[in-house]
Amino acid sequence: MMSYQSVFSRYELKYLLNPAQKKQVLDAMQPHMKLDDYGRTTIRNIYYDTPSYRLVRQSLERPAYKEKLRIRSYCQADPFSPVYVELKKKYDGVVYKRRIGLPEKEAMAWISGSMPCLRDEQIVREIDYFRDFYTGLEPKVFLSYEREAYFALDGSDFRVTFDESILSRQRDLSLCSGVWGTPLLKPGQTLMEIKCSGGIPLWMTAVLSEQKIYKASYSKYGTAYQTMVYPYLQGGRKYA
Repeated sequence: MMSYQSVFSRYELKYLLNPAQKKQVLDAMQPHMKLDDYGRTTIRNIYYDTPSYRLVRQSLERPAYKEKLRIRSYCQADPFSPVYVELKKKYDGVVYKRRIGLPEKEAMAWISGSMPCLRDEQIVREIDYFRDFYTGLEPKVFLSYEREAYFALDGSDFRVTFDESILSRQRDLSLCSGVWGTPLLKPGQTLMEIKCSGGIPLWMTAVLSEQKIYKASYSKYGTAYQTMVYPYLQGGRKYA
């Protein structure tokens, strides 16, 4: 499995853009940032939760501290493809992400409880503690999206991602499956995320101000829950 960053600590700021705003931001980024070597990729995620959706319900209440568990792949997986088990926490506006890369077959077996993880690492122990604390964790939602990720030319950790075609479903919860589901964004809308450990560069704050682009409180899993799960629980439409 290729090398990857296993620990993150940073701010993640979200913005919902229309096509004109996205173009203006990209124009402002051109002298300062570059698209990464992966180009436009399709990211697949499986989010885990308790039978009562405890994790997402707590998150939607916007507490000072919240956490989630997901398995992610950067392509359509097979049982031996590398995937990433990620424990993501947010406290006082700072996002802390811990992850471990495993073959898809091993990752799914570990998180389902059918076999232990054979790696003796601190991250594994943290994820095992999370699984023991939130009893009954099970796959709840499949989320996919098309992503373009940009990095700063000055060597800083400043990153910008653009996510489009965000789709969610509650059937066929496999990273080995194709991409389909209920759209979570409006037509033409883009979710931009700014990721940094410190301040935002002045050129970026300038374009955000000029284009009247404001921070949005947006969670992909939270939106999927509100769009598909909550209406069903309230006697509304069926799961997608």
